[in-house]
Amino acid sequence: MRAVNQFVVRGHRYNNTKGDLIVNTSEEDHRFSNREGEVVALPLGYEGPIGVGDTLLVHHNVFKFYNDMKGRRQSGRSFLKDDLFLVDFDQFYMYRSDGDWHPHDRYCFVQPIPPEDSTIFKPVSEEPLMGIMRYPNDYLMGQGVESGDTVTFRPESEYEFIVDGEKLYRMFDHQITCKIQRS
Repeated sequence: MRAVNQFVVRGHRYNNTKGDLIVNTSEEDHRFSNREGEVVALPLGYEGPIGVGDTLLVHHNVFKFYNDMKGRRQSGRSFLKDDLFLVDFDQFYMYRSDGDWHPHDRYCFVQPIPPEDSTIFKPVSEEPLMGIMRYPNDYLMGQGVESGDTVTFRPESEYEFIVDGEKLYRMFDHQITCKIQRS
């Protein structure tokens, strides 16, 4: 079975357990929604780099349940059947192929950094608006931004993901404002 314009992926709905312990029972909390799905079928005529068996990092609403106006539990528009879901090109941000993550389209991923020493007290756990570029897209690499570079970004551009156990921010390439040269 193949869709015309979507990837068919297999995935479970929520990541709300640690071993046998349930850490969250709310289906509304997007932080516990599963965001990874295995590609089981490619769109018809697709000739890109993603293959069957690769993993897509998707929007949190792909797998979630929601409640309709009468409070009835429903599957979202991505649900196909059983544990299969349809993922549009604008619903995923990165894919893993041969063990390596690759950003999709205009997206990149930045790792937050601890606060830097300063004479000004900063009661934060992360340096505001700064991070380490982990997964730059082709456009950013063409501009000289490489993986491992320290970058700054626009306020309110952070969309948090946990990728391979690391906290990363997904953002668009135009939200990266500059590359910091360290001496």
